[in-house]
Amino acid sequence: MVSEVNVHEAKTHLSRLLKRVEAGERVVISRGGTPVADLVPHVRSTPGPGLLKGRIRYDSATFDDPDPELVRAMVEVPVDPAEP
Repeated sequence: MVSEVNVHEAKTHLSRLLKRVEAGERVVISRGGTPVADLVPHVRSTPGPGLLKGRIRYDSATFDDPDPELVRAMVEVPVDPAEP
């Protein structure tokens, strides 16, 4: 079902209109008899696998070999943080 209201009605009764939209109704907001906006139920999209395919670029030439000192520091981290 579709309802049409003017801007004043939409401002005055927004909470009531949102309840109708939550119930699945579409509400058209008009200004001077001309439709300008639709209130419709929100549809949550679920991103699927491959959403970023082709958008992320990786150029191996821009990455250096790991810094040996950094690798050593990460490997030699004490198990007990209290150890020096």
